[in-house]
Amino acid sequence: MPEPQDKKVRLSATEPELSNWKLLSDFRQRLAQAQEDFALAPSFKDPRRQLRAADYLSLFLFGLLNPVVRTMRGLCEASHLERVRREVCGSQVSLGSFSEIQHLIEPEWLENVFGDLAAELPSQGGGDPRLDGQDWRACDGSFFAALPRMSWALYGAGRSGTHKAARLHLSYQVLKGKPVRAQLTEGRRCERAVWKEQWQRGEAYIGDRYFSENYQLLGQLQELDCRYVLRLREPATITVAEELPVSPADRQRGVLRQAWAYLGARPQTRSVRVRVLWLEQVADSQMILLSNVEPQSLPAELVVLLYRRRWQVELFFRWLKCLLGCKRWLAESRQGATLQIYLALIAAVLLQLYTGRRPTRRMLELIQFYLMGVASLDELIAGLQRQLRRLKKTKGN
Repeated sequence: MPEPQDKKVRLSATEPELSNWKLLSDFRQRLAQAQEDFALAPSFKDPRRQLRAADYLSLFLFGLLNPVVRTMRGLCEASHLERVRREVCGSQVSLGSFSEIQHLIEPEWLENVFGDLAAELPSQGGGDPRLDGQDWRACDGSFFAALPRMSWALYGAGRSGTHKAARLHLSYQVLKGKPVRAQLTEGRRCERAVWKEQWQRGEAYIGDRYFSENYQLLGQLQELDCRYVLRLREPATITVAEELPVSPADRQRGVLRQAWAYLGARPQTRSVRVRVLWLEQVADSQMILLSNVEPQSLPAELVVLLYRRRWQVELFFRWLKCLLGCKRWLAESRQGATLQIYLALIAAVLLQLYTGRRPTRRMLELIQFYLMGVASLDELIAGLQRQLRRLKKTKGN
């Protein structure tokens, strides 16, 4: 179970912030800014084309946020409604046009929008002050079930090789509480391979047992001056080189022992020197953590804290799937599915920017009522403030 996070979460949004609730218009403005660095497909210059790229992406985002829309056909039908045309897409959209355009828009356009928005998210702060100013990123992947027609995602996903899925690879800043990097691949793509492609010199990573299986990667990370906190998959051969002291604060975090050691039984596969931490057993299972950071710079208690913060990326995946409805596909090609995932991430960041926190289910329902036209802007603002006050009261208790 994840440890309760000792940090203060922002539980209030100011009225001016909420009254600027223009999600779709804000999104279109961001698109225009990011589009300056990308050339659209020549097809968009054809005067006969009525559906523009920004109109298509706005309608797509509207479909993700609206609980009524479940299929591409239903979303195109919604474009026949006068208010949807006026506020979202500008004109009626045919099924053929919507299907075609997913192949004409480069996902890098939305990737840039997502990156710019994520950079604007305020840090959630809190936690141990000794970690202030550090950027630790939890890396993980999650499956999104594919439809039988999505042949590019069909085969080989998961350890059993039987899943039919696309996989979202995410990098999440655990001390700031926000996603920073994302990539969608077929389900069978190795998480370690994608992770290695994303390495940048000097970064710091947190990963589960899967990322520590290849001991050679530990040396490659060290060559790039990258720090890491990883969980060791057992069984493993550990050759202790030097015992390290364990402080009372370390023991309070469950650390029983720590040492500099080497991993692997054979010289040709042995790891570089790593720091190994043995934690207390829980349910007949002992957690062993790895790091390459000196104890003076990162005490054992903070190594444990950082690994437990890794759970945030799991919670983000759950929120993305359950609350934003990412269980249904409105586009089925590899490129269209990538656009949908980036739009979902953009929606998640925009909602967090507007409300000051990741919206709860009740808050998202209010937002959806507003987008459906059931609630007015004033009712949305009042409802969100009411939910924020309830959260603050709950935290206070």
